[in-house]
Amino acid sequence: MSNNASLADYRAALTAPGAGLPVLCSLLARLPIAMIGFSVLLYTQHVTGSFAIAGVVGAGLLIGVAIGSVVQGRIIDRFGPTRPILLATVVFTAAVITLVLAIEQIAPTVLLVALAVLSGSTQPGVPSAARSLWARLLPPGNARDAAYAYEAISMEVFFILGPGLAGIMLLTPWPGSGVVAGAACMALGSVGFALSSPVRAWRARPKGEHAGSLLGAFGSAGMRTVVIAVLGFGIVIGFVEVAVPAVATAAGEPTIGGLLLSVWSLSSVLFGVFFSLRPWPRALPLRLPVLLGGHGLLVGLLVLPTSFAPTSLLLLAGCMVIAGALITPQATSHSTAIDVVAPKGTATEAFGWVITAATLGLSIGHSTSGFVVERFGPPMSFLAAACAGLALAALVWARRHTVRASTPPVEVVELRADTGLGRSPELGVDVGVDELDDLPRAGVRS
Repeated sequence: MSNNASLADYRAALTAPGAGLPVLCSLLARLPIAMIGFSVLLYTQHVTGSFAIAGVVGAGLLIGVAIGSVVQGRIIDRFGPTRPILLATVVFTAAVITLVLAIEQIAPTVLLVALAVLSGSTQPGVPSAARSLWARLLPPGNARDAAYAYEAISMEVFFILGPGLAGIMLLTPWPGSGVVAGAACMALGSVGFALSSPVRAWRARPKGEHAGSLLGAFGSAGMRTVVIAVLGFGIVIGFVEVAVPAVATAAGEPTIGGLLLSVWSLSSVLFGVFFSLRPWPRALPLRLPVLLGGHGLLVGLLVLPTSFAPTSLLLLAGCMVIAGALITPQATSHSTAIDVVAPKGTATEAFGWVITAATLGLSIGHSTSGFVVERFGPPMSFLAAACAGLALAALVWARRHTVRASTPPVEVVELRADTGLGRSPELGVDVGVDELDDLPRAGVRS
């Protein structure tokens, strides 16, 4: 495992042979990932006039994403990404069109929720596949670490832009334009990604040790530890995403709530770039619990401005800048950990588990925070978020020994720049760069 990445490593990753088209198409496919959910929520509320119905439909979409991420990830690991992504894109497009028509007709809530679940579960699995593709484009090292950091940072940017884009599209003559535009963007990017040369050349791999079991990637103890860390990450953020708008509403500025959340996301991106250059703690098993616990403590600081100056949104914004510092570093560390703990042949499914855990965590945080805010006020919601983060960080700390490679290393693999082939002295064979991940090893020697 490499120590840290430099800006030159980012450039090397993004300009690697074959990376250009998949990177551009995955950007297009992932840009509306947060926009679609908000657009469905706003569109449903606008047509039905009910926040309750809109909330249930929005929750159905999240549930679908949580289910589909793992299922699609496992299928992609088994058969390669091109056909599964193309098929998912077709079904997703049909599901969204049907959902829009149903909303226009103010169909029964049960039907709207069912269509929302279908739309979420068939969102093309480009985020997981794009993350796994880097292991085929780059050998282990700082450039690959930079690529994983890029994935985490870009996703954070999309989550910043998503709600804003959804709000802007709601101002168009037809309130459903945000849903259609987001779905079209995702579909076009997914098709382009699936048909790019590196993705079409992605060979289906033999089933790994856990790939054929019911649990799949979740059969790894280390993977379960990572999922706990991601769940805690999602819960803490979920608490904040409800409590901050509640503070803004109580202060008489309800429209500022979304802006405050963008402020903490912006600081997350900026600090995430710095963190990728100098990750800390250096040991990955320590990094997961320390970052989660630190994030919980920083969120706990939001109790102070909301308790002693509840109408000062400027003071809250300043604290939000501090509280958001560890969001992207956690996401980057989760990606790095997958590279270590995911059983052979399950990398895409493993990242699907990360998406699922984060989505479930957000749902738990949203629902619990809403109850706490209504009963006890926003400061108690921030305190509850801090306690939840620290409690799950303690559990991850207790399981930190599981965050290690699941197979013993073989002798070092030599990578020869002149041929693009590596050689394993122990195995006595030449392998391509894209096959090096199949070999458990202590390291790579250039």
